[in-house]
Amino acid sequence: MLRKIFWEDPYLTHLDTEVATVDGDAVTLASTIIYAFSGGQESDHGTIGGHDVLAARKEGGDIIYTLPPAHGLAPGMKVATTIDWERRYRLMRLHFAAEIVLEIVYRDLGPIEKIGAHIAADKARIDFARGAPVTPELSALSTRANAVIAADLPITSAFSDEAGGRRFWQVPGFDPVPCGGTHLKRTGEVGAITLKRRNIGKGKERIEIFLADLPGPAA
Repeated sequence: MLRKIFWEDPYLTHLDTEVATVDGDAVTLASTIIYAFSGGQESDHGTIGGHDVLAARKEGGDIIYTLPPAHGLAPGMKVATTIDWERRYRLMRLHFAAEIVLEIVYRDLGPIEKIGAHIAADKARIDFARGAPVTPELSALSTRANAVIAADLPITSAFSDEAGGRRFWQVPGFDPVPCGGTHLKRTGEVGAITLKRRNIGKGKERIEIFLADLPGPAA
C-alpha cells in the first residue's frame, strides 16, 4: 500500500523512494510526498526521477502520476521526488483558511449546505446553497476567522480510521473535522486573510478567500 508521507510530514520537500508500477506514462510509487487533487485541494507540482509530474489522480488508496513519454522509469527503480514548496505552502495556508471560514459559517449562519469548494495557489473558495446574500455577515465572518488565525492555535492532524485512510483536523475550541488534506502545524501560519462574496447564481453564494500577503482580488 502507498505510504503517503505528505500526511506524516507535509513540510517535507524531497523524498527518495521506489517506483512501484509503470504503465506507459502512468507511474505509482512505494511512498510519496506529492499530493493528488482531493477534497477541492489542487495537486502539488513536483518531479519524479527528474521528470515533471504532469497530472496526479487518486485511484482507491493509490495515486497515479502521469509523466512525460519516454521517462525511462521501471518498477523497482530508486527515484528522488520533489515538490514545489512555495506552491504547496500556499495551498496549505489557503486550505486551512477555508476550513476555518467554513466552520465559522456553520456556527454563525447554520444550518447551511456547502455545495462546493476549491483550493488553488492564489485563492480558495467555498460555495453554499443560500437564498440570501452573505454580504451583511462577511465582515463579522472575517473578524472571527482572523481571530482564530491570530491566536496561533496548535493544529492536530491524525487518522480517525487508519485502515480506511480517513483523517481529521482539530484546533482548540472546534470539534474534529474530517479532512484528508495537508495541514499546517499552527493556525498562525495562515496569516491574515480577506474575504469576498461572489454571486454565482440564484440560491447560491460563494465566499472567496485570499491571503493578505499575496496579490488579492482585482478591483
